[in-house]
Amino acid sequence: MIKTKHRSAFSVAIIMIAAFSYLNANQNTKYESLKYSHNRNPIDSGEFFIGAKLCNGCHGYDSTHLANIDGNGNDVNVFDDWRSTMMANAARDPFFHAKVSHEITVNPAHALELQTKCLDCHAPMGKFTAFFHGATSYTLNDLFTDTLGIEGVSCMSCHTIGTTGLGSMFSGDIPYDTTKKIFGPFPNPFAGPMQLYVGMTPTFSEHMSTSEVCSPCHTLQTQTADLSGNLTGGTFVEQATYHEYINSAYPVQQIYCQTCHMPQLEDQVIIANQILALTGRSPFNLHQFAGANYFMLNILKANKTYLGIQVPDAYFDSTLLYTSNNLTKNSVAISLSQDSLKSDTSYFSLTLTNKTGHKFPTGYPSRRAVVQFVVLKENGDTLFKSGIFGSNYEVNNITAPFEKHHDIIKMQTQTQIYEMIMGDVNNNKTTVLERASDILKDNRLVPNGFTTNHFSYDTSKIDNEALADADFNKNIAGVQGNGKDIVHYHIPSNGYDGIVNVYANVFYQSVPPGWLQEMFSYSTALIDTFKSMYQAADKTPVLCVRSELLNIQLPSGIKNGNSANGISVYPSPSDNGIITIKGQGIKVYEIYSSDGKLHLKANGYNSNLISGIKLPNQKGIYFIKVITSNETGIFKILR
Repeated sequence: MIKTKHRSAFSVAIIMIAAFSYLNANQNTKYESLKYSHNRNPIDSGEFFIGAKLCNGCHGYDSTHLANIDGNGNDVNVFDDWRSTMMANAARDPFFHAKVSHEITVNPAHALELQTKCLDCHAPMGKFTAFFHGATSYTLNDLFTDTLGIEGVSCMSCHTIGTTGLGSMFSGDIPYDTTKKIFGPFPNPFAGPMQLYVGMTPTFSEHMSTSEVCSPCHTLQTQTADLSGNLTGGTFVEQATYHEYINSAYPVQQIYCQTCHMPQLEDQVIIANQILALTGRSPFNLHQFAGANYFMLNILKANKTYLGIQVPDAYFDSTLLYTSNNLTKNSVAISLSQDSLKSDTSYFSLTLTNKTGHKFPTGYPSRRAVVQFVVLKENGDTLFKSGIFGSNYEVNNITAPFEKHHDIIKMQTQTQIYEMIMGDVNNNKTTVLERASDILKDNRLVPNGFTTNHFSYDTSKIDNEALADADFNKNIAGVQGNGKDIVHYHIPSNGYDGIVNVYANVFYQSVPPGWLQEMFSYSTALIDTFKSMYQAADKTPVLCVRSELLNIQLPSGIKNGNSANGISVYPSPSDNGIITIKGQGIKVYEIYSSDGKLHLKANGYNSNLISGIKLPNQKGIYFIKVITSNETGIFKILR
């Protein structure tokens, strides 16, 4: 096990008393640059939510090693798995703080509405409770002094979500059940201890095992403002992970969000400590909540003291491992093949298959996947490279204002990047969410089964260039829904005649440098704090998957001389650009430049000699393909 846990054994009553004592101790953890404190004030006993530390008493580590362990005795308690996740730290996430600060600095007149909307999902218990007490807004200032809000997406943030309207309520409109029930996936729950110690009634409900329980926060639509801060009346879909999921083959297959993000154990797991009457439950969902945000988890771990995160490094190491495994095993698959070789150009195809139940990448629009394609000569020299990162981990040679979707890549300055780009009211690229009006680009890989005629497509559209791509989410017959994309690489040999090795990699970035430029042009306490953390962080992109083709002969069948067998092409070099072809019954001849471009295709009319053939005016290497009655030859000519 990666985690190391040491704790004294308590009875359930003592654990609960200790937890209440902790909350009443009013411990302060300063967010120093803001002089805000995370006051640990207890909530009133008659309200809807309780803090996770009270849940920890029964559903955390069991020092007797009887409960919350799998069949091999490994600790699988839900509290410790959860506490180092992005869910647990959603309200402490410094990138989130900085981005909210950015939005309200750009549009200060909307500061209350913007903060409330963002905290609907990043601090749902705090926001809901504040509104229960009559508040009309919930801000970062409120969050930093709120013991419920600062817990982020905690135990009761999910387990008190009711069924009324579930699956049709989005953008942080969470249908909480206020009847003091805790919903869970197991029938006939043992209710007494939870009712006694925390005043909640455990209640079985099938909806806790479905994707609908994730839908209120993982579909977000926001208002659009113009560059002067005036609301236009329009809206923008910032993310639609749930709608991407329902527009896929996964719901029919009964594969849910929990299937990947909360993997199941078939072992019988006793789910509460120190209660002898309990028997094991199965299947048991691990509360790992592994997504793709490896970068931000590392920032949280590196700055946990400053952020007031009281979690040992070992727990973050576990969550980082789960996240890495999710990215490398469950995100995308690739297959690399050589199609053909013609006129000093090699043709390769890279097929990418989305393995997730939603777009890849999905969620917050900063996230992107970059395809790197490299061809190396036998001696290790680079013949072709695309998708290369610079020293700051931005992709080299991105075409301003953003890299368009590619079906065919012929030049090293082109890179396939799967991403969503937002446009403002003037169709200029923006990273300010409230200025987002239209999608300028969305070529993110769609899931298997995704179609443009599904009722939810209006919230999860594909950009026009990807739609026009004949093999983006389409099979050879043009039928949608395979969840694949094929990128075609046309690689010029540039006169090289030898062995090459070809490598294709897919990298993931949750916070690319280019996304931050607009935000870092502003200076606030929260932006500056995150900027310092970002600059000190390891920004290496995560390698999701790799494919390679080794020992490929390049080019094949091209003659370096003027003649081969019964065909001759001369002179080489040609000073005036005039050449002659000699052969037995010349049927067709073609002239290609070294980048693979066809300049001339002509009928030979079965002649044995064709003279006066003029090459293009540009000096360089040309390849002449000659087809006769008996053979085909390719010849290299220097102009």
